Amino acid sequence: MSKQTKPKRPKYNLEFKQDAAKLVIDKGYTHQQAADSLGVSLSAIGRWVRAERGPTIETKSTPSLSGQSELVRLRREVEQLRMEREILKKAAVFFANEVE
Repeated sequence: MSKQTKPKRPKYNLEFKQDAAKLVIDKGYTHQQAADSLGVSLSAIGRWVRAERGPTIETKSTPSLSGQSELVRLRREVEQLRMEREILKKAAVFFANEVE
């Protein structure tokens, strides 16, 4: 049996997502028109538009697209700081044992 691999999902940058959402929000395109003209899925356009419009009372609090990029950056920074803290803890234990 041969394994079939799924085609990889394209990755769109933040600016592309924001511009696609603005087609619907500012220019009056329907979701379907925007999806067809850009060659992306209808569900992707819907997610980007919801993210760009921001949270509503009915939905959970979801950060905007620009907020999502900052959230990703901050999560990476937190992970790096945690690793550095663990290294420093190990170094402190090592030097404390060396003094004795």
